Amino acid sequence: MVNIIWILLTLIGIVFAMVNGTMEEVNEAIFKGASEAVTLCIGLISVLVFWLGIMRIAEEAGLLTKLALLFRPIVNKIFPEVPKDHPAMGYILSNMMANLFGLGNAATPLGIKAMEELKELNGGKNEASRSMVTFLAVNTSSITLIPTTVIAIRMNYNASSPTDIVGPTLLATCFSAVGAILIDRWFYYRRSRKRKG
Repeated sequence: MVNIIWILLTLIGIVFAMVNGTMEEVNEAIFKGASEAVTLCIGLISVLVFWLGIMRIAEEAGLLTKLALLFRPIVNKIFPEVPKDHPAMGYILSNMMANLFGLGNAATPLGIKAMEELKELNGGKNEASRSMVTFLAVNTSSITLIPTTVIAIRMNYNASSPTDIVGPTLLATCFSAVGAILIDRWFYYRRSRKRKG
């Protein structure tokens, strides 16, 4: 469905440009955008490779395990239906650690594995469980200590101080994570009351 929407948007844009006689500007924008996309990707790859390397070193040194142990009591309270020794808990914690360091691309496979484990825990149903909904909310609004991708983009566009974003990002993501959990709990308890009543 998304592919159809993108194709329609592209076709409508091209037809609109032909009708208005701005096809030359559209061609220029296409080539300029493609050039910027390649430059941006190369810049992002270098930063992501660096931080993935740091994450690998942290993992080998046992830092991620220690961080996961530190966060485990909090995560156990957020996901009370998930048994403490279940593989889903490990994937949830790993996903949160990757997001904490701003490695959304590295967090994605871990998030998918966590969802698969949570679905299995839910009996394979196609309906999302409470834990799945909560995980989606937490993953989407996760706390980010180092916004690696944003720093890389700011570096590519020659920002005078690309790391200025660290403080505001940490503050904003803390508020978004707390907000997501509170909203998730509010809807959960509201549904529970409706079922009882």
